[in-house]
Amino acid sequence: MPDLSNQRRLAAALLKCGEGRVWIDPASQDELADAVTRSDLRSAIKAGVVRKKRIPGTSRVRARRHAAEVRKGRHSGPGSRRGTPRARLPKKDRWIRRIRAQRRLLRELRATKKIPPAVYRQFYRRAKGGMFRSRAHLIVNLRLAGHLAEGSS
Repeated sequence: MPDLSNQRRLAAALLKCGEGRVWIDPASQDELADAVTRSDLRSAIKAGVVRKKRIPGTSRVRARRHAAEVRKGRHSGPGSRRGTPRARLPKKDRWIRRIRAQRRLLRELRATKKIPPAVYRQFYRRAKGGMFRSRAHLIVNLRLAGHLAEGSS
């Protein structure tokens, strides 16, 4: 096996890369030993005997597959959680979600004349004060107060 360090050095200069990225065809090493000028190496590059290796990168395939699964709702179990439940869904966001559902229900009941405007206003204020845990809790309270029949809502 001939010493091709000089050829490798010249090829690196011509290919504009480091010597480590220069690939020399193992089958043509004997002929390449005679190539001493830059023009000899240019013709070897053109013939495909000497090539520039690709820079190895980090594949994003696994990351994309994982991201697609996360979008579907996978990988969200207790072992994947870093923040506390309140950090993952802040108190205010929980409140907004809850109050909007309750107000939507009250508007619907008032529009369908299942509760009069006075009762709507009374329960709206209670909802604003945080009296009800959920939409279901609001319905239970409306029924207990006698403003809502058992089958309606």
